[in-house]
Amino acid sequence: MNKIFTFLFLVLTFNLSAQSQLQFDKKFVECEDKWVVFPADSIGNYNFGFIYIDAQAGLTLEYEGFFKIDKTGKFISDRKEKTSSMKYRLQPNNTLVAFMPESKLDELHIQKIPDWLKIYKGDENSIGHLYRWGFMYNGWNECQKALEYLEKANKIDPDYKGLRVELAFSYNCLKQYQKAVDVLKIALNKDPLDAYTNKELIYAETKNGNIEEAENVCRKVFKECKDKTYNSENAYNVLQAYYIKKDIKNFNNWFAEANSYLMSHKKIKSLSEKMKAELKQ
Repeated sequence: MNKIFTFLFLVLTFNLSAQSQLQFDKKFVECEDKWVVFPADSIGNYNFGFIYIDAQAGLTLEYEGFFKIDKTGKFISDRKEKTSSMKYRLQPNNTLVAFMPESKLDELHIQKIPDWLKIYKGDENSIGHLYRWGFMYNGWNECQKALEYLEKANKIDPDYKGLRVELAFSYNCLKQYQKAVDVLKIALNKDPLDAYTNKELIYAETKNGNIEEAENVCRKVFKECKDKTYNSENAYNVLQAYYIKKDIKNFNNWFAEANSYLMSHKKIKSLSEKMKAELKQ
């Protein structure tokens, strides 16, 4: 009886140990060039694959198959040799996966870094690659990761098209507003009426406490920029800065001056009127 109990205990321990190696706490955007495992389905199958970045398509999963965990904790794959390719384009979301333990790669007959990955890598040290990867990570709101690529690109060629404003986006995202202001002013020396660059500067100046400077940039943009895409957003960022400071006088002045832009966007109109009502209380 004791031998049976000991055996069952060891089997249970092995199984729990194998499962404990799988920590489902990683988002897709944290898994570039990693083998990942999805939580088990209702019959104990774990789907797995390799996540990489396609320069055109973004985050991609190369699906490998599924495995089960046997009583000894061994990972048993559904097949020994892969005969076809199944790719899934991934959208950054809250789905959590686990990194595949390196100790289990041989059991599943997979390489740590698949040979085919080099097709998608190209020259990882080229400025084009660094900029593109930084751009994508910014788009996924992984700004610290984006900054790693963009600052490397900046050392190669700070004048690379779009690089400064992409750097500024990262800095704004990370609340490093003065760095954003500095790099955006350099960018605007070359293209003073670029609407998106001005938008990022207005945002950075308001967050950096330079609201009057943000107002001045807004006025220039309203008057001189042909691209009116961000006018409502620009006006709102200044208004919100005065609201946060409870600066009623300047809030009301700007509300009146930029009224046409604030009122032309349904959501911004609602938010602006709500702030105005709250400041009257």
